[in-house]
Amino acid sequence: MKLDQKSKGNGWAFLPLLVFVFSYLIVGIVLESQGVDQAFYQFPTPVAAMLGIIVAFFLFKGSVSEKVDTFVKGCGDDNIIIMCLIYLLAGAFSTVAKAMGGVDATVNLGLSVLPPSVITAGLFVIAAFLGTSTGSAMGTVGALAPVAVGFADKAGIPLPLMLAAVVGGGMFGDNLSIVSDTTIAATRTQGVEMKDKFRLNLLIALPPAVITVILLLFFGSSSDAVALEGLTFNVVKVIPYLLVLVLALVGVNVLVVLTSGIVVAGIIGIVYGDLTPLSFSQNIFEGFGGMLEIFLLSMFIGGLTKMVSKAGGMDFLLRIFRKFVRGPKSAQLSIGALTLATDAATANNTVAILIDGPIAKQISQEYKLDPRKTASILDIFSCVMQGLIPYGAQILLAGSLSEGAVSPFSIVPFMWYPMLLLGFTVLSIFVPYADRILRKRPWNWKKGKAE
Repeated sequence: MKLDQKSKGNGWAFLPLLVFVFSYLIVGIVLESQGVDQAFYQFPTPVAAMLGIIVAFFLFKGSVSEKVDTFVKGCGDDNIIIMCLIYLLAGAFSTVAKAMGGVDATVNLGLSVLPPSVITAGLFVIAAFLGTSTGSAMGTVGALAPVAVGFADKAGIPLPLMLAAVVGGGMFGDNLSIVSDTTIAATRTQGVEMKDKFRLNLLIALPPAVITVILLLFFGSSSDAVALEGLTFNVVKVIPYLLVLVLALVGVNVLVVLTSGIVVAGIIGIVYGDLTPLSFSQNIFEGFGGMLEIFLLSMFIGGLTKMVSKAGGMDFLLRIFRKFVRGPKSAQLSIGALTLATDAATANNTVAILIDGPIAKQISQEYKLDPRKTASILDIFSCVMQGLIPYGAQILLAGSLSEGAVSPFSIVPFMWYPMLLLGFTVLSIFVPYADRILRKRPWNWKKGKAE
């Protein structure tokens, strides 16, 4: 949607989105004050979105039929439907691959080749690969945090540092993975290919990752031998993850990539006796079900954003941005700052991207930003904040798996990777060293694609 140069917009049109964000935030704060575990994740996001949708129906002008029509058109937008299909397939792939032993094989393979003296840096690298393969920072933390807890005392390394290495590596993977819901949301809201966003993102994320590894080698090394026992694995079970990564990098359509990964993981699971044809199909459906919340939220936010846009909310916001934005660089920083704030409020990086994505797209059109860079900024800034807030799910999970040994707040100071990633991303805006990969295929605004 193009900005209406004559329209001043309607500030009240943003009220439904604010109702969604603040209802989610307030419930999280109240539950946190009551000592509820995972307080910011108790209130289902689709229900919070429903509150905003109800407000929109009461607030905006027009008949109920007209508003329903606008809402449904937003829900059924091409990008929303494709996004939801990718979510379903990504959930199925992750569930099937885990059920056939892919996660355990990947973790044990990494630990078996890991020199015990560099356990902390090694855990970061393993977490980065696992997070990129599975698309789940939460799954990565769940798999590796107990390993970190078990090794910390034996290696004489501070447990908060080891847990931060695991969470940091998981956030690296969550930010890059083509099966991550953050990547799916960032690329689909901006209308860009995953392979382009991945390549650009990698150029930005790799330097801070390398520096983090160096820091962990220096501060997290162990002079004590750490026994790594019982590490059985089958390297064949890592193949589905490698297949998905390779196919994505060479530019195969993401729906084909994920379907191929599901089929290959299922065949391997059946051949090795971890799955039967029936349990294979059940795991696919279980994976679909695991994506229900983000599936519904994407549709609801798509519909709500369409209503807000029609009522003049986007025009209003863009006119506010114009007061602070002086060019492409400040436009990129503004998108990043908005994403940081939204993630801090919602404690959910995917939700932050879904809310800010349509706004970012219009800012990109207004200031002729390459949407591939915008998608990268959305994903990176949301993952940065998610990796730094002590009430984020990833750090909360890491703290809970320590069985009370450390608090989430003690992990945050050691989250070096998100801190470095923020610095390098800002640097890439002022010194666009990573943009050379975009210049090979410039963005054609008339056709809406890279050429």
